Amino acid sequence: MNGTDTGFVLISAALVMVMTPGLALFYGGMVRSKSVLNMLMMSFISLGIVSVLWVLYGHSLAFSGDSGGFIGNLDMIGLKGVDAASTVASFVTDENGEAHQIATFAFSLFQMLFAVITAALISGAIADRVKFGAWMIFIGLWVTVVYFPVAHWVWGGGWLASLDTPVIDFAGGTAVHINAGIAALAVVLVVGKRVGFKKDPMRPHNMPLVLLGTALLWFGWFGFNAGSELGVDGVTAQMAINTQVATGAAMLGWLIYERIRHGAFTTLGACSGAVAGLVAITPSGGNVNIFGALLIGVVAGAVCSWAVSLKYKLGYDDSLDVVGVHLVGGVLGTLMVGFLAIDGKGGGDQFLSQAIGAFSVMGYTFVVTYILAFAIQKTIGFRASEDDEISGIDQAAHAETAYDFSSAASSHISPAQSSPAADAKKVEA
Repeated sequence: MNGTDTGFVLISAALVMVMTPGLALFYGGMVRSKSVLNMLMMSFISLGIVSVLWVLYGHSLAFSGDSGGFIGNLDMIGLKGVDAASTVASFVTDENGEAHQIATFAFSLFQMLFAVITAALISGAIADRVKFGAWMIFIGLWVTVVYFPVAHWVWGGGWLASLDTPVIDFAGGTAVHINAGIAALAVVLVVGKRVGFKKDPMRPHNMPLVLLGTALLWFGWFGFNAGSELGVDGVTAQMAINTQVATGAAMLGWLIYERIRHGAFTTLGACSGAVAGLVAITPSGGNVNIFGALLIGVVAGAVCSWAVSLKYKLGYDDSLDVVGVHLVGGVLGTLMVGFLAIDGKGGGDQFLSQAIGAFSVMGYTFVVTYILAFAIQKTIGFRASEDDEISGIDQAAHAETAYDFSSAASSHISPAQSSPAADAKKVEA
């Protein structure tokens, strides 16, 4: 076991874990004040549900054996056969070309947290309007029938990894972002639009919270991307610097498009652009040079800025632009690496494989997610009641509110109440 590489993967896993609360803050600041806690909880609950399911059977379905290229088997159910001495091969090799070995527990933890945030990403599309209990059930079923199989296709020895020209997906363009983005679209079409969509103002209630969430996502993404080398070498560093420059370029691309189209450089645009760049470089950053990363970033920023407006033209209510940022950004990064990949990997064959990977995941995930969401809606009900939606999901689902306005109002002291004469009367009394 290589201690350095194992330690690096454990640190990277911790960084990926930070991304889920970062996502919660990013999404939480973007919703209205009456739904903040619900939005935070929709991300946080994924840490509980998916972590348990991963060790019970998720790791096994994704990374144990292979059944027709589609799914793994249950040989490692409950992480059977794994102990402190168990290892898996990283992508890092020694001077003899031998793969370094890292602890299986470290690898499993790292991959577990990928599954956690992928499920959480979907929540932003259906903010403000779903039952929390139904969301919990959806997460458990979705990772089982969608995420675990798709992760196997790409990283577990499944059919996309076995093409004559294997799909390049360094850290999750297909398995994470396209997967979550197209799933978000399917669920949105089932649960429908928010009350007042296109009529009422639904602006972010707390932009500092959005900025904080963006910063935590950006920080954690270094573990997400660079950590996917599963060890420390030149490719790890290449992925890290490409992550940074692509994100910066995407932020600029989004803001420039926004300024030309809408006349302002918004804080929300800067944050959304940064996330679009992080998404687009995720599948490609280990296989492109700096100029490729810059191009991917600026294109993703501008195109995703345009894409988020499609919901108003096409009539679907993607509350927090999961489709426009994660689906579109994931597709861009996945396809562009087909031509921009270095070391002789780029070209027509590679682009074809990238397209097969992107659109096969889109097709499978959309159909299965739609069926799953539809079944929940027709049985226990996915959509919250109109009264709960109007009054706020926080109180209805959690019996709490993020901000106690009533206490603030009752504790307010007027100038008359705090005058010297009033104080003197209090003393006399």
